[in-house]
Amino acid sequence: MSQALAPRRESEFGYTQRLRGWLGNHWGKPRFLVLVTWSYIVWSIVPVLVAIQFSFNDSRSLSSWHGFTLKWYTSTNPNIDSVFHSAELRGALEQSMKLAGLDVLIATPIGVLLALGLARWRGRGSGASNFLMLFPLVTPEIVAGVSLLLLFSQLLTFVPFGTVAQLLGHVTFSISYVVVIVRGRLFSIGPSYEEAAADLGAAPATRLTRVLLPLLLPAIVASAAIVFAISIDDFVISQWLSNGANSTTVPMEIYDATRATPQPSTDGIATVIMVITLLSVVAGVLVYRFFTRGESGRGSAIDDVAGFGI
Repeated sequence: MSQALAPRRESEFGYTQRLRGWLGNHWGKPRFLVLVTWSYIVWSIVPVLVAIQFSFNDSRSLSSWHGFTLKWYTSTNPNIDSVFHSAELRGALEQSMKLAGLDVLIATPIGVLLALGLARWRGRGSGASNFLMLFPLVTPEIVAGVSLLLLFSQLLTFVPFGTVAQLLGHVTFSISYVVVIVRGRLFSIGPSYEEAAADLGAAPATRLTRVLLPLLLPAIVASAAIVFAISIDDFVISQWLSNGANSTTVPMEIYDATRATPQPSTDGIATVIMVITLLSVVAGVLVYRFFTRGESGRGSAIDDVAGFGI
């Protein structure tokens, strides 16, 4: 009898030893960090997925599922404020896209030039300028919104509220993101390529346009994607500087809808804006990876610069 129970006891002892080994974590595997990471991912993504799901709900309920439908996106029924046929939702989407697109076109080149200037500046005041460049990043957005409201209503009264004021506000806080990303790229490539171009006889303008800017292109594209993403999702600045229905953005429309009686079309417009934001960020990442592939295997700076045709 005891001999029959021996294999079972050895098996139980083996399981116990393995369990103790796993709990003891002798090799120091970061199990707790993995648990925290996945907990955060689930906590942040599940509510978004639920909102997306109810944008396809066949009823107005946002708590019980009644079947799949696309009517909250495409219906022409006047009693249904569908995303692509409601004048308010379509106008908000157009306003958000317009502000984000113009913000990219204005903030990106200004941020690139500012990054180049701050990286090259070594004189008096350079430290203060670098600090002020980061100031919009650490300023609470509500403070920035109120400050811009007072600026345009008390001092720069010739600036009309609405699209113009909103665009100026978006550009103001977007430039810092471009500067941070482009300066990081500048520090990573170093001065060797410009010095090599100078040794080959390139003029300063040639070094900038044919050497430095092509090397900065991945960071420029990435910063443009980030600017587009944060601009299209902005609520506070857009709210404070709007002048009514003509300058209502998607975040403002969602805020107004949730204060009243939200419908699945509210989740629908939120889904559309989220997809656009994700696509812009993914496109920026893919372009960045495409242009930076194989950088670790580069040869000398002289050989690389010679490849630019200098």
